[in-house]
Amino acid sequence: MTSKCHEMTPGGITPVQQMVSSCSGAILTSLLVTPLDVVKIRLQAQHNPFLKGRCFVYCNGLMDHLCLCENGNSKVWYKAPGHFSGTLDAFIKIIRHEGIKSLWSGLPPTLVMAVPATVIYFTCYDQLCVALKARMEGQTEMAPLFAGAIARVGSVTVISPLELIRTKLQSQKQSYRELGACIRTAVESAGWLSLWRGWGPTLLRDVPFSAMYWYNYEKGKAWLCERNNTTEATFAITFLSGAASGAIASIATLPFDVVKTRRQVELGELQALNLSLCKSSSSTWSVMSRIVAESGPRGLFAGFLPRLIKVAPACAIMISTYEFGKAFFHKQNQETRLFRLQPGNS
Repeated sequence: MTSKCHEMTPGGITPVQQMVSSCSGAILTSLLVTPLDVVKIRLQAQHNPFLKGRCFVYCNGLMDHLCLCENGNSKVWYKAPGHFSGTLDAFIKIIRHEGIKSLWSGLPPTLVMAVPATVIYFTCYDQLCVALKARMEGQTEMAPLFAGAIARVGSVTVISPLELIRTKLQSQKQSYRELGACIRTAVESAGWLSLWRGWGPTLLRDVPFSAMYWYNYEKGKAWLCERNNTTEATFAITFLSGAASGAIASIATLPFDVVKTRRQVELGELQALNLSLCKSSSSTWSVMSRIVAESGPRGLFAGFLPRLIKVAPACAIMISTYEFGKAFFHKQNQETRLFRLQPGNS
């Protein structure tokens, strides 16, 4: 199955078909990438045991989620006993002693938000890109950059309050009625913007990432098509373009990722202690300054290799699956239209 190197016509596939394609890509990406993060977290827990009230970041290949450690519960997946000498050894022992399903521990609850966020993001990007290209005569090359940035702002804005609510549910074991009262109290004391706490640092990382990712992806795909003398991008072309553009964007935005993760963990631990978030002075700039003071400028690039290993394959799997789905629906739609145009068919 191939996808057009040039944009499909607006009527090529429907928004619903775009959503189905992005949903399929999101689920496949999370299934293939999550085991890497599960193993990483298990190795972290082995060297630095997770204590009550401490938080860690769990990534399912689509987005990061904050997880709060439960007190004294040895049955939770990240506290399961085991001694691992490395990544490969962890994979083998987890499968052998806990079953292969353990490699997807903690995945289902996170998909409730990650999949809708991805569907919103990818569908909005395609719709915006087509609209911008129609209006940016002579500068259509910049359309992916702006479309990617705007689509990411939209998806982050929609999901941020839901992620905050999920963290509260996990940290304070509240019922939905208690949660509603808690949210009303927070809104009354700090305003509606309190529901988007952490929105700024997320945008600082995700918007530049998305802008660079889509711009480089479209450029790379077009270049590979030209090199291979084809007008259609194969699965391999979209996969390689996605991996390369994801790697470039992840390296360029790594300092913002480090800051965002630090802030996310600090705010989560304040919630766990039931302290007012207003007491946190962890602005983006103060966190960045603290990291530089503690570890030097190199501290802003901590975790360079793990992030690259995680992001590049996730981007490659997601975009190639998404493009495959769109190409499939585009072909189906063309065949349906041709069938209806034949004499005797209506």
